[in-house]
Amino acid sequence: DEKDAKIAVMCGMSACFAALFGTPLAAGVFSMEVISVGVMYYAALVPCVFASFLGAGIAESLGLSGEQFLVSSVPAFGWKGAAAAVVLGMLCAVVSIGFCMLLHRTEQLYRKYFENPYLRICAAALFLIVLTAAAGTRDYNGSSMGLIEAAMEGRGFWGAFLIKALFTALTIGAGYRGGEIVPTLCVGASFGGLFGMVTGLSPSLCAACGMAALFVGVTNCPITSALLIFEMCGFEAMPYFALSIAVSFTLSGYYG
Repeated sequence: DEKDAKIAVMCGMSACFAALFGTPLAAGVFSMEVISVGVMYYAALVPCVFASFLGAGIAESLGLSGEQFLVSSVPAFGWKGAAAAVVLGMLCAVVSIGFCMLLHRTEQLYRKYFENPYLRICAAALFLIVLTAAAGTRDYNGSSMGLIEAAMEGRGFWGAFLIKALFTALTIGAGYRGGEIVPTLCVGASFGGLFGMVTGLSPSLCAACGMAALFVGVTNCPITSALLIFEMCGFEAMPYFALSIAVSFTLSGYYG
């Protein structure tokens, strides 16, 4: 029936999310949290968590390991660290709003100037080819996991988050479907890494906080965001993660 079909779809979302990222806890909650913002569909908790752990287990047995990032330096949590986490959360809320607006506006412009969907995707392909050639690298194509690694190591380009956001908007707005989760993590990590370089704080810590803060700003899923960053980066920096997520979620509104 309709209820079972809805739960089955949610289980599929959780299982694939967990298989791709190796984060079964976050995956189990994500589908329940993202379906209806502000309302948790608890009837699906057991099947979604079961499906997510099963998906992650099968993926791992076939050699697909989960994503793990090392936060190399976590300073003792105090007033200075708390203030930095709050400021980063505020800035990530602004970036998430701009990112969501860019995604929506790009889609509108495509439909306005290229009514034919075939022309639309050809135009997008041409735009991406030209931009990739101008950038001189393919780091901004595909999943761009290298951007996250560079940000965590403190060697990311300062404008990487803007370029990745533009590439993502041009791709998804035209109708190509490659996902928004990983690009959101890339944009967040790149911006967080930039914040760390500017302020002199740990780039890896700020990149991890940026990932979580931007993810919650775009998806409006605070519990999933916390579990995701805990599973990917560990619990050592939990106070920083919690503050940046809470602030970004509060200030980002309903743009996601």
